[in-house]
Amino acid sequence: MFGLLRPCAHGAQKYGIDAAEWRTQLCGLCLGLRDGHGQLARATTNKDALVLSMLTEAQSGSAARTTAAPCPLRGMRRASVATADSPGVQLATTASLLLAAAKIRDHVDDGDVAALTRGPLSKAATRWAGEARASAARIGLDVEPLVAALGAQVHLEQAPKDLASVDNSSLTAEFVPEPLAASAHWCSAMAPSADPLTRLTAPTQLCASEFFAHTAVLADRPENVDALREAGWQFGRIAHLADAVADYDDDLARDHFNPLAATGTTVPEAYDLLRQSNSSLRAAIAAAELSRVPTVRWMLLDPLTSVLRRLGSGIGTVVAHTCSASRDTAGLPHAHARRTGHRPPTRPGIGASLALVLGAYCTGYACCADHTQPCTGERKDAWIKDCDCEGCGECCSCGGDCCSCGDCGCCDCGCDC
Repeated sequence: MFGLLRPCAHGAQKYGIDAAEWRTQLCGLCLGLRDGHGQLARATTNKDALVLSMLTEAQSGSAARTTAAPCPLRGMRRASVATADSPGVQLATTASLLLAAAKIRDHVDDGDVAALTRGPLSKAATRWAGEARASAARIGLDVEPLVAALGAQVHLEQAPKDLASVDNSSLTAEFVPEPLAASAHWCSAMAPSADPLTRLTAPTQLCASEFFAHTAVLADRPENVDALREAGWQFGRIAHLADAVADYDDDLARDHFNPLAATGTTVPEAYDLLRQSNSSLRAAIAAAELSRVPTVRWMLLDPLTSVLRRLGSGIGTVVAHTCSASRDTAGLPHAHARRTGHRPPTRPGIGASLALVLGAYCTGYACCADHTQPCTGERKDAWIKDCDCEGCGECCSCGGDCCSCGDCGCCDCGCDC
């Protein structure tokens, strides 16, 4: 299961939310992928895409639910889940399929998967891209510009030395059609004065911004489109740079492309950009009047603070406290990893590749290999107990016990936490 955002069970309790809401959205997305695109498509489940379903519900004020049949990931229990045909879930399935296709192609091109699985993975990626187009058509989303933007990403990464000479008109004409090519965000990123790193992250930001903006369209809240487009633009940069920081050492060791190394950007400089994007995203969410919605805080704002905190701790930067139920996604020190000795694999081996192709992600492989969320009801309590509260007293201006102040990681004090 791909994804950056991992909401904390303690945060759910703080906001008065049932921690099972995360599972409600996750299972709804998984079943939406199965019902609309077949069993294999469930392997594309992207935890970040849950934010799209959540944002759609937060703006529309409605949350359609259905009772799902027993599943191994729930200990063979039934559960209330988001309906597979709801607009938010359909948008999340589109994002999962499109991003998974791009991610798998990237891994295949980089040689990160066993030679035996490259052919099947490439075929799966092609199929998922086609399924994403079909899913997007059902919800009125023009996905072709987003597919083109991902093509622009490949073009930019293949010629990093020429990034400074890439101009908006030539790149746009070849890869990004109107009307997105004329968007203020894209034109600014591709302007002659733009730095190379900004150009490298622009395609990812473009995709995220349009997905975020479409949540307002589906929720019939046109006044929120611009604000959520801005939030998505910033989220795209956070996701791209966080991944670049996480993979920095491995990419250099294996001679793989890394946007920071390619543009001469240091990790502390990348972290400063992450903080800027986090602040801008929060401002955009507030402009859409969503910053006080508990589910938005729990599933989007707090997890982003957690990401920044973990990355900051790895480079010696003091950042805001936030509860974290996960091991460090960047491979940096974390209390859970120190206690258990658990470390993520540095690259997917043949077992992980076959699991992806065969759909083993749907029957527990990914969840049980990634100790960040409960696989079953029995694991839920253990997950909550492993939620660490570190760095209390450093959160914004609350100046006390951050685990009880109620504002940790999402306060509106104007700082970057």
